[in-house]
Amino acid sequence: MTQVGSVYGEALYDLAKSERLSQKILQELTVLEESFRQSPEFLRLLAAQSLSKQERCAILDDSFRGKLHPYVLNFLKILTEKGYPKHFFDCVTAYREHYNRDNGILPVTAITAAPLSEEQLTRLRQKLAVITGKTIQLTNKLEPSVLGGIRLDYDGKSLDGTIAQRLDAIRKTLKNTAL
Repeated sequence: MTQVGSVYGEALYDLAKSERLSQKILQELTVLEESFRQSPEFLRLLAAQSLSKQERCAILDDSFRGKLHPYVLNFLKILTEKGYPKHFFDCVTAYREHYNRDNGILPVTAITAAPLSEEQLTRLRQKLAVITGKTIQLTNKLEPSVLGGIRLDYDGKSLDGTIAQRLDAIRKTLKNTAL
């Protein structure tokens, strides 16, 4: 995450939290994040030096006035005026990290070779909630290369119980064993 993203994302979060709007702002940022990932040319337009800052802000007004909370719209304008639209995703990441920390939410990614059933996801979510004492935001990511088992990625940590990891451990043991 960039320094700009961290500073601006935290500032927006602090404002939203003080106004008791943190969840609403997060929802709007999430929608924008998805939209900008699908249409990255919009952020490139906001960074275009061929347009004046006023023209770029007018584009934001035309696109979002009345559709976004004024704080989010003004936030986009500030990023545009400062020449920081490319840091938008980092800002959202920082905002989400602060929101999750303050609300006891732990995002966890379960990496598996095959999709987990709803029942498996529910049981895993419940078990992790008991262990961590947090609300678990669980996503299932498919990676056929794990072969089987599950790897849990959260908080910069990885708990690997996959077949691929076990085979790798056996391979290393055999490689280091003198016959």
